Amino acid sequence: MNIFDYLEEFDYEQLVFCQDRETGLKAIIGIHDTTLGPALGGTRIWDYESEEEAIIDVLRLSRGMTYKNAAAGLNIGGGKAVIMGDPKKIKSEQLFRAFGRFIEGLNGRYITAEDMNAGTQDMAYINEETDHVVGLEGKSGNPSPVTSYGVFRGILAAADEVYGSQDLNGKVVAVQGLGAVGYGVCKHLHEAGAKLYVTDIRKESIERAVNDFGATAVDPDEIYGVECDIFTPCAMGAIINDFTIEQLKCKIVAGSANNQLADEKHGDILMEKGILYVPDYVINSGGVINVYEEMQGYNAERAMARAGAIYDSVKKIIEISKRDNIPTYKAADRMAEERIASMAKIKTIYLK
Repeated sequence: MNIFDYLEEFDYEQLVFCQDRETGLKAIIGIHDTTLGPALGGTRIWDYESEEEAIIDVLRLSRGMTYKNAAAGLNIGGGKAVIMGDPKKIKSEQLFRAFGRFIEGLNGRYITAEDMNAGTQDMAYINEETDHVVGLEGKSGNPSPVTSYGVFRGILAAADEVYGSQDLNGKVVAVQGLGAVGYGVCKHLHEAGAKLYVTDIRKESIERAVNDFGATAVDPDEIYGVECDIFTPCAMGAIINDFTIEQLKCKIVAGSANNQLADEKHGDILMEKGILYVPDYVINSGGVINVYEEMQGYNAERAMARAGAIYDSVKKIIEISKRDNIPTYKAADRMAEERIASMAKIKTIYLK
């Protein structure tokens, strides 16, 4: 891939490659936009098949964080980091401390936090080398519960729009991905009376959801075709694509996974099919809201209340979509871009 062409197309600021032979660290930090403030976004650990796949993922994720943070009304920009490798094999104190030194070298331009396969203990190791990390134990901690709650609130807003009621009792929900956030979403849905179909690449995660929630397990490739009211993707991105979109048998797509649309055209197709898509970076912003609260002086009740307001944000996006006759992903983008543009006007006033 021509990296600078990609950076220029979406106006990225910086792409940082981090390598440490002693610890085996191979990481990439993407900083998309710092108009609103320092770039905030978690560190993901994944066993990518190629370096190009990792680069594309960190670029997509960092740009998504810019929009997520702006749409959530936060005074921070967008960034992300990925560490390449099998999380079951590569994680160590030494690796995370080496990574922390790279973050410290960015002098506050990038602030990290938990993400897929990286938890609070890992952040504590990073914190030994830099203060530019949030989501620490004893402060905001693991953001997954707040993220799960925000996703649930977004699902309620979508259900109210499509089915005329927030009542999920008896509604069928197909959940893809049962990690910390996906499991938490299932818990809220189960308590609301929804019937769950679930899948995950980890057998033990499926068994846990089946045992705890009476969920019905399906194979990973079968989740898209489940006859359901709501499809809730909570795993990897780009899962709404040319292959899967024709299989969907739902009226709502609403879940925590980042960058769910493989291409923007798939958002248009969902609208044409009469399927309400809740933009991922809006519905899953509970986690970044949680860690942002840490930067302000953490208050758990305030974080949950702010995440609960995702219901109102989803309603506003639906209103814009209907008013302007545009897909919901464009309505969300418009809202975020307008905020960034308005704040860019005061950037002539230098503050440090």
